[in-house]
Amino acid sequence: MPDQIADPSDLRGDCAQCFGLCCVALPFARSADFALDKPAGKPCPNLQGDHRCGIHAGLRQKGFTGCTVYDCFGAGQKVSQVTFGGQDWRTGSTEHARRMFDVFPVVRQLHELLWYLTEALGLPAARPVHPELRRALERTERLTRQTPEELAALDVAAHRQEVNVLLLRTSELARADVGGKGKGKGRGRDRRRADLMGARLRGADLRGVSLRGACLIAADLTGADLRGADLIGADLRDADLTDADLTGAFFLTQPQLNAARGSGGTRLPASLSRPVHWTAAH
Repeated sequence: MPDQIADPSDLRGDCAQCFGLCCVALPFARSADFALDKPAGKPCPNLQGDHRCGIHAGLRQKGFTGCTVYDCFGAGQKVSQVTFGGQDWRTGSTEHARRMFDVFPVVRQLHELLWYLTEALGLPAARPVHPELRRALERTERLTRQTPEELAALDVAAHRQEVNVLLLRTSELARADVGGKGKGKGRGRDRRRADLMGARLRGADLRGVSLRGACLIAADLTGADLRGADLIGADLRDADLTDADLTGAFFLTQPQLNAARGSGGTRLPASLSRPVHWTAAH
C-alpha cells in the first residue's frame, strides 16, 4: 500500500453518495449551533426525501451553524455505499436503520484517524516512524470495511489510543527543528490541552508549538505565526485567524477551520480550503 490512500477524496464528505446520515444519526441540542433539539436517530426536519438539506444555502442564517462546520471525513458515503451496500435506511427495516446509525459515528472516527495517518506519512521528518504509520493506516482502513456487527462491537477508543501514540511521536519529530527565535526545544513549546479561551495572541510566535487539544475558543490569533504547529484536537470555535499563517501546521482539519473566523490573508495548508463564510465576513 502506498504512503497515502489511493484516493484522498475518500476522506472528504460526498453528500451525493450518502443517505443524509449526519442529519439523522447524530443528535442536535438547541444552542448557538442548532436552532432545535433533535434526538439521535430522528431525521432533521430540514432533510428532504432525496437526502439533501432543504435550507443548505441558508444554514447559518437559520441557526444551524453547527451543520456548516461538520465534516464526516467521508464516513457517510463509506457507510452508505460500502458497509450497507447502497441500501437506504428509509427503505430497510427498523433494525437496518438502527444499525446504520450506530455504525456511522464509529466509521467517522476511523476516517478521521485515516486523515491524520495519511498526513503523517506525508511528513518527511516523520520518516523514522513511517513503517509503523503505514501499518496503522492499513489496519485502520481494514477496520472501516468490517461488517456492521463487527463495527458496532469495535473498541474504537482503544484503537484511537494506539494510533495516538504514533501521532505524538510524529509531532515530536516534525516539530523538532521548528520554533521561534530563542525558543528551541522544550519550555514554551508544549501547550497541550492549554486553556486559552479568549486569549490575546495577536501576532504571537507559535511556530512549532504543540496545541494538541488546546481550548482556543474565541482566541485572538490575528497575524499569529502557527507554522509547524500541531493543532490536533484544538478547539478553534470562533477563534480569529485573520492574517494568521497556518502553512506547515499539521493535523489541522477542515471542521476546525470551518468553526473559526479568518480572512483572505489567512495562509492555509494546501490540503485545506478557505471556508466560504470567511470571504463573506471580510
